[in-house]
Amino acid sequence: MNPGLPRLVGMVHLLPLPGSPRFGGSIDEVVGTAVDDARVLTEAGFPALLVENYGDAPFHADSVPPETVAALTVSATAVAERRVPFGVNVLRNDAISAVAIAAATGAAFIRVNVLTGLMYTDQGPIVGRAGEVQRSRARLCPHVEVWADVMVKHAIPPAGLDARQVVADTVERGLADAIVVSGSGTGAEPDPEMGRQIKEATPAGTRVVVGSGATADNLDSLLGFADTLIVGSSIKVEGDPANRPDPLRCKAFVEKAAKRGLV
Repeated sequence: MNPGLPRLVGMVHLLPLPGSPRFGGSIDEVVGTAVDDARVLTEAGFPALLVENYGDAPFHADSVPPETVAALTVSATAVAERRVPFGVNVLRNDAISAVAIAAATGAAFIRVNVLTGLMYTDQGPIVGRAGEVQRSRARLCPHVEVWADVMVKHAIPPAGLDARQVVADTVERGLADAIVVSGSGTGAEPDPEMGRQIKEATPAGTRVVVGSGATADNLDSLLGFADTLIVGSSIKVEGDPANRPDPLRCKAFVEKAAKRGLV
């Protein structure tokens, strides 16, 4: 774990990218919106960002096409001008491309929905590719951290899968630098008991990151097991992840987070 990385991360949800079904026809609009959203977040006090192709649903299960990689790279490069640490998540699970984008743009970390094992998702079964991901990282950008979900949202684990064993495999065999725990879907709060189990199973020195459901009202509950928070839905206009960041919500969240040592 890099102790220098911030403990509070604001989401930059990209508009639909070229090639996706809802692309609006202008890459300039995509990049401009990303830059503006990043500005709102950083001016509110968010010390780190995470760039994600949120608007590209329905997602590819594994590898995304070249146009997606290109658009994400352009967008991440523009967000990098805010001069704060940032990460990249290539939905649904293209961690190989995320590593390449991180290497090209100077990202500090990537988020991987399934690094090891298998999860059943709305894209079908997704199988982790930790071996390829970690070899690519070692070759291209060894300083970039890998933040890996356990029991990822919008997914169902195989019968009998034990969260504690998944954590151990993800860290010890998948070489994750952080474990991400989320609720059942976008904006859903993690189950506190599950969070505590994951925290207990996570080796010392490895971050536990909340990947969904953080609000200004549940910080104390989440910090009972989490070291870091990724925040998206609750800081958007009307709390809707499809909307733009709300400056007032962003500022209010950061103020509460600062009182708890996250900023």
